[in-house]
Amino acid sequence: MIIGGILVSIPFIWMITSAFKPESEALRIPPTILPENPTLDNFKHLFTELNFLVYLRNTLIIVAFSFVGLLFNGMAGYGFAKFAFKGREKIFYLVLATMMIPGQVTMIPVYLLLNGMGLTNTLPGIILPGLVAAFSIFLFRQFMGTIPTDLIEAARLDGAGEFYIFFRLIIPIAKPIFAVQGILAFIGAWNSFLWPLIIANDESLYTLSVGLSLLQGQYGNNFALQMAGAAFMVIPIIIIFAFFQKYIVEGFTMSGIK
Repeated sequence: MIIGGILVSIPFIWMITSAFKPESEALRIPPTILPENPTLDNFKHLFTELNFLVYLRNTLIIVAFSFVGLLFNGMAGYGFAKFAFKGREKIFYLVLATMMIPGQVTMIPVYLLLNGMGLTNTLPGIILPGLVAAFSIFLFRQFMGTIPTDLIEAARLDGAGEFYIFFRLIIPIAKPIFAVQGILAFIGAWNSFLWPLIIANDESLYTLSVGLSLLQGQYGNNFALQMAGAAFMVIPIIIIFAFFQKYIVEGFTMSGIK
């Protein structure tokens, strides 16, 4: 496993170290693993001469709203798990059925809806379709179904309201699944590429992934600059996964997915 881990890590290590190399050294044959003359010029170039600061701002806004959507998904999963209402199972199966439809199929109808609402080429148009995810609702429902109903009833008998129960009782118990979904929401928003590219015509609305693809087109021969852009996108995901990997395993196990 150690040997396999090292082999898998080599491309990532080379990417990160190449981000600190001058352009001439990044093109050297045979390649060097560690930079002989480390420099931060590639990262400076991304933010001073390119629009990566704008791309970063847009991406962070999308990430922030993805966590708002995470809260909505948690509420929906809690409702499906602990509230008895007419048509609950049918509605839930309808939600699950949407998982069977590829996202590419729904892009045109969603685009037409947003265009009719005047939300194309806007940040709300990029954000709104990603606020709710059927898979996220499913995971929340599976996990919250394991929470004892007697505990919730006891809180109601003590006079607690539904929102108080959800925020002060359910969320602390459901920390593992919120951590899992938080990481998935972050990765999905951080790597958002296709939908922002479709809905946005203005470069000021592009995300980091779209900016990275533009970088590959404009600076196709500058591998050091491309590695700096790729490293800037990958490193935050690696850091977050390293800190929360325990919750990922625990959340998937307790939600019934093995």
